[in-house]
Amino acid sequence: MTRNKGEKGERLATEVRRQFGAEATTRFLRTLPAFRTEADIPDRLRELLDRLDGAEDGDAGWRRQ
Repeated sequence: MTRNKGEKGERLATEVRRQFGAEATTRFLRTLPAFRTEADIPDRLRELLDRLDGAEDGDAGWRRQ
């Protein structure tokens, strides 16, 4: 891949991350049935979801290298 294509790919990835993280996108996705969480999910699954939320917020104790 040439440097120019690599830079375009990086810019695209950054833009996609920005749009997925936008509050309006988050609100919209929460209205879709596939993205809603059930209130009565098992404790273990709830714990994993909480860890995922923490990782998204930058609170995770580990980082992917």
